[in-house]
Amino acid sequence: MPLHIIACVKQVPDPEAPASAFRVDEAAKKVVAAAGVTPVISQFDALAVEAALRIKDAAGDAKITVISLGPETARDVVKHSLAMGADEGVLLTDSAFDGDSYTTALALSKAIEKIGDYNLVLCGRQATDWDAGVVGYGIAEMLGIPSVSLAKSVTVQGDKVVVERVLMEGYDTIEAPLPALVTVSNELGEPRYPKLQQIMMAARKQVTIWGAGDLGLDASKVGAGAVRLNLERLFQPVSEVECEIVEGETPDEIATKLAQRLREQKII
Repeated sequence: MPLHIIACVKQVPDPEAPASAFRVDEAAKKVVAAAGVTPVISQFDALAVEAALRIKDAAGDAKITVISLGPETARDVVKHSLAMGADEGVLLTDSAFDGDSYTTALALSKAIEKIGDYNLVLCGRQATDWDAGVVGYGIAEMLGIPSVSLAKSVTVQGDKVVVERVLMEGYDTIEAPLPALVTVSNELGEPRYPKLQQIMMAARKQVTIWGAGDLGLDASKVGAGAVRLNLERLFQPVSEVECEIVEGETPDEIATKLAQRLREQKII
């Protein structure tokens, strides 16, 4: 059987949009999308797709399935992944999926189980909107497979995956038996950009739509009643900066006055 790789992708607000274009609805605890700015695929998730494509290029015989969880508009990031070179796309969209990282990981793991016959799951190291970086590991835990984090290189050798994993001062090499899950970091390099012909071909491909019922999940398992993280408040911080200039005739005098001022403020 050909190698089957599943890549998980997420739609996020465009990080290139100016901060002034975003607004936080504190009552609903949600970010209001910038008007006229199209959401995009999360940067690290695009790298997960790129890693899958590099493995496919090397293997010659491989299949890539892309999964996204989100609103109907998230179909666009699935289409983008198909235009990059993925073979099939699945969108999990249902109001029952509104939850937290735990419920997201649960829904994605159930979708992966439904697809079946996979060898490798690839995720971005974190989503570029919340930056939590936990969904991938949650999926691995729920599927009962090994996980490797922060990959700068991913290759498949026989029945194992070989990962160069990013460290603070270099990298190490990790091997894990398949099936396994790997989270991909930006050290992998730039993802390929779809060509016009690929975009047109992707536009004709069908994206499979699944809801909670298709995954055998009821609202009590994925909705607001199942969340493990309680979001207390979401707000835009207000930055208030006060600057005080310490003057003097000589550097020694300035230093003395600065030290005295810091002692008054109980900083030193």
